Order: sequence, then C-alpha cells, then structure tokens
Amino acid sequence: MPLAVVASRALQGLQAPPVQVEVHLSGGLPSFCIVGLPDTEVREARERVRSALLNSSLPFPSARRIVVNLAPADLPKESGRFDLPIALGLLAAQGVIDPAALRGHEFAGELSLSGDLRPVHGALAMTCASHAVRESQERLVLPLASAREAALAAPAAVLGAGHLSDVVAYLAGQLDPAELRVSAQPCGAAEPFADLADLRGQAQARRALEIAAAGEHHLLLVGPPGSGKSMLAQRLPGLLPPLSHEQALQSAAMLSLSGSFRAEAWGRRSLRSPHHGCSAAALLGGLGPGGLRPGEVSLAHHGVLFLDELPEFDRRALEGLREPLESRRVHLARAAQRAEFPASFLLVAAMNPCPCGQLGNPARECHCSPAQVTRYRARLSGPLLDRIDLRVEVAALAPDALLELPRGEPSEPVAARVREAARVQRERQGLPNAALDGAALEQHCRVRADARAWLGSALTRMGSSARATHRVLRVARSIADLAGAEAITREHLAEALQLRRALGPA
Repeated sequence: MPLAVVASRALQGLQAPPVQVEVHLSGGLPSFCIVGLPDTEVREARERVRSALLNSSLPFPSARRIVVNLAPADLPKESGRFDLPIALGLLAAQGVIDPAALRGHEFAGELSLSGDLRPVHGALAMTCASHAVRESQERLVLPLASAREAALAAPAAVLGAGHLSDVVAYLAGQLDPAELRVSAQPCGAAEPFADLADLRGQAQARRALEIAAAGEHHLLLVGPPGSGKSMLAQRLPGLLPPLSHEQALQSAAMLSLSGSFRAEAWGRRSLRSPHHGCSAAALLGGLGPGGLRPGEVSLAHHGVLFLDELPEFDRRALEGLREPLESRRVHLARAAQRAEFPASFLLVAAMNPCPCGQLGNPARECHCSPAQVTRYRARLSGPLLDRIDLRVEVAALAPDALLELPRGEPSEPVAARVREAARVQRERQGLPNAALDGAALEQHCRVRADARAWLGSALTRMGSSARATHRVLRVARSIADLAGAEAITREHLAEALQLRRALGPA
C-alpha cells in the first residue's frame, strides 16, 4: 500500500491538537518532501528518519518519491516529535508493518541517527489533551523518558520504547504491550523544603507568611539586605497545603512544556525565582522556537513565584503582571498565533526600602536622598502594588540580638494550621480566599455594621481604592479562618490593615 496514515499530536500552547501524518510513495525522481507548515526542526526529520531506518536494519525507499503531509495544513508543526510517526508511516507504506496495526494508537518521538528514541517536550500536556488516551480508548507510544512523565495522567494507555525497532516489533505483534508499559510512580525523592525554624525573630513577617499561605494571598517583603526576606520566601512552599491530583497534573503539564518537569517533584509545589534581569517574555511567556511558550508565571502554576529585587525588574514585565495577578491566566497573542496559559501562582516579592537598602536600619546609615528614594519606589506602579494583599516590613536584626534569639516555630505546626484553614475554605466556598469575588465575596466576607463603619473610616483616611477594600476583606477572612472564627471581627480587620502598611497607602 503506497499510502499510510499515522496519528500524532502537535503542541499549541497548552493544547495538543491532533495531527494526521500522511505518507505517500510514488514513482518519479527520488525525493523526500515534507509539507503541512513544518518548521526547520520538522523539515530536518528527513535526514534523521533516513539514518534511523538504515541503522536499524529497516528498509528506506530511497528510489521512490516520498511525500509526507502533516494535516491540518494550517497548523504550525514544530520540534522532532514527528520523527517516529514519519518513520512508521514509511514502513507501513512499504508493507513492512500492517497499516491496520497503527489504528488506535498515537505516536510522538524524536529519532537519533542510530534509531534511539529521544524524549520530547509536552508529553504530559499531550496526554491530558487526548480524551481517548485518558479514557484508555487509544494508546500513546512515546520515548521512555516521556512515557514515564505521561503515565502520570494515563498509566494504562501509555507505552514507552527506547528504540525504533521496539516500536516496530510491538506493531508486528512480536512484543507484548506489557513489556512497553512504564511505571507511573515518581522515581526518587525530592529535597524537603527549608524549615521555618531556621528563621529567628521576624514575628510579623512570619505571621504574614502564614496568612499568605492560608488564603493564597500575594506578599511583598520590604527590608534591608540580610534581614531574611529570601529565607522567608523560600520557606513558603513548605507551608502550602498539598496539591490535589488534578492540580498536580496541571502543574506538571506546564513544566512539561518547558522540559523542566522532574518525576521526583510530582505533587510538589514549585518555586520559581527568575533573575531580575529576565525579559517580559521570559516572565509572562512569548514566542520561542516552535511557537508560544509559557513564562515563569505559568511555570509557577499552583506554586510560588519569588521575585527578588522587585524594582530592578523591567518595567514592562512588572506591568504585565497586573492581569495575571487578577485573572490568574495569561493571554498571549503574537502575529497569527494565540495561546492561553494558566497562571494561578502565589507571588512573593522582596525589595529594599531604598537604593542603598539601609533606610530605617538603626545599625547603618542611609546615604540616599529623598528624591532617590522616591524614584526608586516609583518603579513600582500604584496599580501593581494595589494587587498585592500583604505588604510587610522586615526589620534588620543586630548580630548580637540575633544570636540571643531562640529558633523559630518549625514549619510543620504552621503548615498544619494552614491546612486546616484551607480545608475550611474548600468546604465553605470551594476556592481560596484570595480568589473570592463578586457575590462570593459578599456572602463569605460579611462584616458587622459597627466593624464595617470602622473599616470604611480607616480605609478613607489611608486613601485606599475599592480594590484594596476587597483585598483587606479577603485577608481578614483568612485571619479569621486561622483563628477558627466564623465571623470577621474588628480585630481581624485591624490586623489585615496593619499588614498592608509598608510603602504607604493601602
């Protein structure tokens, strides 16, 4: 049969649209043509496939005219993921394998010149996007490393192979499917998160960290160098509640797109800490090789995004954070390409109070003029600061006082209180307090009349916006949940206001 069709999938953002790899052999001048909007990596598959077939002792139709069509033709195709389906299509078109054996399967994998299968990015995203694979109605054949990743979503339907000849033997019925099945269990153990007990003093900052974890509130830490801002941020993921299976899949799928997923990190909150020199595209996502790629805000999905030296980031990158902080999604549009990535992350940012970092430090003198301090802080716009629920000053501790302080409370009891508060939120409203909006905010953040009047007066004096009012209510709701209180009291509101005082108006 001179024509064979093999099922595969492309990647378009987090989506994995199906692709039909059609291989046709005919007479005429020998040639090998790939059509269907392929990029450079896909066009180079001609040489990889030819060498892989010959080095695997499999026939290559060098005397025939070969046309490979990747349908649909208007969908951009990228990476080496189509090497394996093209090679199988050539073998099926020559009659080496039965074309009927290809039905009910999807294939993806890059070939080395020796025929070894190399992993591809986005294997978990491909599995999650294929309803037939997740329901075990079809099998997905991938390189071994990619199959171990994809098996986390569909263990019964994913097969892994190390070499092209293994796939051919399986399709020829010479290899049992059980021999290609891979374990969905993560291998190895990830390093534990740092313990909060290592941090001495900083009672208010520790309290803010607990509240941020309980309600998934964004947090800004302001303090001089060496005051413990980075230590606090690095310990936040260890306080967050465990991920559900679906959340773990979503987080792993985003990391899979960038090739940074590790099996031992399965079910673990990610901590992303990009350098302040990163571009807006690196932070938010942008056009890369093969199409639109997620940025750090999406790679931190269901995890923590730590931005140290916040004012040093590019202004366009910081302003681009405003929409994801509010909507928890990123919409990218570049020329004719569109993609949407989830970005439900917890932002922890850190900054110095002034350019030299010593403003307010009793042990060192600040050499910055008022104008320099104003310009430094003006790098952060009001609308961006307005979206950060908690803004806390982290004071510098004198070395002698630091040595005298006892170790802080360990992470485990703090995490237990956070888990209980998160459980209350799930049972009450089904989402974290930081995501409350509209009618849900009115329903679950009710305040007594006397406390409401006091809050309105306080916010007016502080020059707060309507958005800040809602954020104070959400934080107060988290404080009440940590205290086991059903109603929000004036004490809860006062603490929520106090935790928004750094850098001026709330």
